[in-house]
Amino acid sequence: MKLLQFLCLGLLSMFIACQQNTDLTLARNKASDYRISHEANADEKVAKAAQELQNYLRQITEVEMPVEVENTQDSTRKLISIGLLPEPASEAEIRIKTEGDRVWIQGGSPQSTLYAVYTFLEEYTGCRFYTPEAELVPNQPVLTLKKGLDYRYIPEITTRTVHSRLYYQDHSFADKRKVTYEAFPFYVPGAGVHTFHRFMPSAVFYKDHPEYYALRNGKRIPTQLCLSNEDVFQIVKDSVAAYLGRHPDAQVISVSQDDNQQYCQCEHCQAVDLREGSPSGSMIEFVNKIAASFPNKMISTLAYQYTRKAPRQLKPRENVLITLCSIECDRSGPISEKCQDFTEDLIAWGKITDKVRIWDYTTQFTNFLAPFPNLHTLQPNVQLFRDNQAKWVFEQHSHHPSELFELRSYLTAKLLWNPDLDQEALVNDFLNGYYEEAGPYVKKYIDQVHTSLKEHPDFFLFLYGDPSQAFDAYLNADLLLQYDQWFDTAEEAVINQPEVLQRVKAARLSVDYAILEASRKNLSKSFSLTEQNENGEWSEPLRLRERLERFRKTCQEQDIVLMNEMGYTVQEYLEFYDRTLKRAQQPNLLRGKPVKLLQKPKKYANEDPQTLTDGALGGANFYANWLGFEGNDLEAVIDLGEETEVREVSSAFLQVVNHIVFLPQRVTYSYSLDGNHYQSLGTVSNPEPLSAKSKINDIQYFTLEVSPVKVRYLKVVADNMDTAPHWHHGAGMPSWIFVDEVMAR
Repeated sequence: MKLLQFLCLGLLSMFIACQQNTDLTLARNKASDYRISHEANADEKVAKAAQELQNYLRQITEVEMPVEVENTQDSTRKLISIGLLPEPASEAEIRIKTEGDRVWIQGGSPQSTLYAVYTFLEEYTGCRFYTPEAELVPNQPVLTLKKGLDYRYIPEITTRTVHSRLYYQDHSFADKRKVTYEAFPFYVPGAGVHTFHRFMPSAVFYKDHPEYYALRNGKRIPTQLCLSNEDVFQIVKDSVAAYLGRHPDAQVISVSQDDNQQYCQCEHCQAVDLREGSPSGSMIEFVNKIAASFPNKMISTLAYQYTRKAPRQLKPRENVLITLCSIECDRSGPISEKCQDFTEDLIAWGKITDKVRIWDYTTQFTNFLAPFPNLHTLQPNVQLFRDNQAKWVFEQHSHHPSELFELRSYLTAKLLWNPDLDQEALVNDFLNGYYEEAGPYVKKYIDQVHTSLKEHPDFFLFLYGDPSQAFDAYLNADLLLQYDQWFDTAEEAVINQPEVLQRVKAARLSVDYAILEASRKNLSKSFSLTEQNENGEWSEPLRLRERLERFRKTCQEQDIVLMNEMGYTVQEYLEFYDRTLKRAQQPNLLRGKPVKLLQKPKKYANEDPQTLTDGALGGANFYANWLGFEGNDLEAVIDLGEETEVREVSSAFLQVVNHIVFLPQRVTYSYSLDGNHYQSLGTVSNPEPLSAKSKINDIQYFTLEVSPVKVRYLKVVADNMDTAPHWHHGAGMPSWIFVDEVMAR
């Protein structure tokens, strides 16, 4: 027994000796021989890096390691030296190494040095920076580092932007995640994108010089500029000079199309575009001329929608930055699989320029809070950009909170820094660290919603879609019940941890929102706006009210104010939902009655006339329960089946101004007893005629009260504006009207 004890003690001594030979002990039992140092003339970022290292090591080891100006003559001291690499391969390079008893944490620039410190904390101490308010800082009484360590990394994507308020509002957190502080770093403020209207406002030039603007169908309209007009070039050049003069330190200015596809088709512009095989021809020719006038600045322009395809012959000048946008792509799979046209365009631009900035998209902009199962695409997309030499990537997250906002912000930043990380490990680490005991249940939801999407390979996951499109796929009634149950269990798991519970409730918002929208559509008995009692009376389901109130309260607590990019607020959504609930409970003589359309609808609601009387009520997006008419009027006849006394008729109409969806100019109701001869009940004019200041997202009820009258057939006629007005980006294009439930009582 004594011999065994002797052998064990001998082996332990050898292990300790071996460990002492191979490890540096930075701290042990609240003591340390190490100091943190930087050069006397260190940049403020380097000094901050040293302070941050001191702060976190204090929390980890309970040791206050002094920060001092480095004594380069004394190489025997135990130092953690923070500073610049003497001969960096790149400004973006970071390096962490040990030489003897000294630890070096260095970067190719002051900013990279700060990144190196945060990398050290994550990789060698176990720190995690999930959100500004949620960090994991482990307690380690003994902190060691391997001798002979030499870690070197150069991120291939050198300018990394995640469009998230977590980073824009907290620059220290952005540093921890190694992303920029703003959407357009280095740009002239106010001139980051869609700048034609800024350089040449139509209010100033259009009346006297319509020739400065796009020719479409024989008419000049102020949607885009005429890029072959020499006066346009001179005015834009002067505007660019003025912007740069006001911001001399800015490095980049955007000279780019406005956000519409109404580009100029005049003889001269079209000749260039035909030669180059793309409207990018006239754009690059114009931007090259601007760039030649400012050789010391970078002129950015868009390869976006109609300019996305690269020109055949023209090449961008050396100081032209191409911002290539993936807005059209199906997000149900990686871009390389689901959006091959974009992939081909990426490759084509890469052959004619090495100045490509990617503008990618990661959320559903029409419904920030909707389930949007695209997490599995983030890594292959970033790898695609990296593999095609994109050094600058802008991931347009929602900025405002969206589905799994914190996870998306974290994961996207990590992948931009290193596209080859283990994504599954990243997700698991975040979920277990941020949601703690609830993490496995949030993971069940994430896994299932993605698995269910993959079971529908033809599903187009669109940035401008709606949860209603998925009610027969990853958001079907059975799955919604399952998701709901998992979040019930997740909340129970952290019921005694208020901060973590709030995080789980925020994650649950997406499932709650999907269920609220499913209820609007009367998707199932469990998800409906109303329930009918034994007397045939309709009332609001208690469980729906509870969900609505939970949604309201969580949004308030989490400072979530927007539902979509059009400025549609949570408050407006809740108000409209309450109005919808009241409307759904009203007696409706037309519910379920047959509808005949006298004008043809287009595309939406399966073009089904019964959308007008099916009891499902539309929301802020035209994908759900709205019947659309493009460039033509609504004319519908509803058969009540027998003569019925009517006192009031009402129809709901949607407005989404930026998508050329306008309220009708007027709605006329008439009635008939035989289906042939109609008499007018009256007309309701649009109470808020369209203007440039109109509410972007709106729902209006066109309601007419009448003296009691016997009705068998009810005719509804809604007058479309026909085309968008000249001041609208869709000027001259057919306008839409969207109608939902027609009601009578």
